[in-house]
Parts: sequence; C-alpha cells; structure tokens
Amino acid sequence: MFAPATLDPKQDKNKETLIEEYETLEFQMFRMQENIKEIAKKWDILGIDQTKEEKWVIVYAADDGNICKIMAHDCETPFLGKWDFSIHAQYKNDHQVHIDDIRGEENRGFGSVCMNFLKEYTKDKNIHTISGDISERDWDHLDRLIHFYKKHRFYVDIEYAEQKGAIHWHP
Repeated sequence: MFAPATLDPKQDKNKETLIEEYETLEFQMFRMQENIKEIAKKWDILGIDQTKEEKWVIVYAADDGNICKIMAHDCETPFLGKWDFSIHAQYKNDHQVHIDDIRGEENRGFGSVCMNFLKEYTKDKNIHTISGDISERDWDHLDRLIHFYKKHRFYVDIEYAEQKGAIHWHP
C-alpha cells in the first residue's frame, strides 16, 4: 500500500500562470523601488510586508511625539503622496498610545500589516499599552472590529446597551 500523493498548488500551475505571476511580482518590485524613494523623502520607512492576498506594501510612519501614524501603500500603484491605509494613534503618556482612527479599505490585509507594525513600533519605544475606543459610529461594523482586535490579541470590552467599547493590548 502506498500513501496518496499530496497536491501542491504550486506544482499544479501551468507555465502561463507561472509566467504571469512572475511578471506581476517583477512589476511590484519595480514599483516598490520607485515608491520607497518617494515615501522616504518625507516619512520614515518601517519596512515592507505582504498582505493576505500576497500583495507587497510599504509601511511607513509619521511621528511628531504627540501623534503617530502608521501608514501603508501598495506596490501596484505609484505613490502620489497619499497612503492606502493608516492607523492614527495619540500618545497618552510615556507608556501608552491610544488609537484614534483606522482609515482605509477593509478586507485587503492592510489593517493587519499596519497593526503588526504599530505593535512592533510601540514596543521599540518602550510603550506598554495600546488602547482605543469603539464608538457608536463603529456599530455598523462591530463584528468585524471585534474579530480584528481579537485576532491581534487585544482585550475587547463592549457595552452593548451604551453602544460603546474599549480595546487594550499589552505586549
């Protein structure tokens, strides 16, 4: 008796698909190089990462000591001075930042990439807590927010009657 063959999706791709994927990756790398040059003129580049859709993004920060913004821009479009996604946080004290807003298109993986970079960024600055509020304006996408924050190991406290809540993360 022999074991059944395992199916590896990468082995099942035809030549045309592989060529197309290679060309897409090559284009993203070219665009990444150009975009990094432009972004670095004004902001601090934190790194590059891939979204859940395996799209490359450049992650960068603006930090004036009061407000910290972690931003991402994809590597499929030219950088024209505007981020594709951002997390805006305010320093509450030497050991806490408070997320004021998360902006950008949902379900593209940018939020997870930016949140991971925010957590690493705050740890590097010896910040022990990331907090935030869930307000009434978030109620139409509450389930998605709860899932997102719990996925990133935040404590989520929801007061359903008052339509508000709070999030906390400690490394």
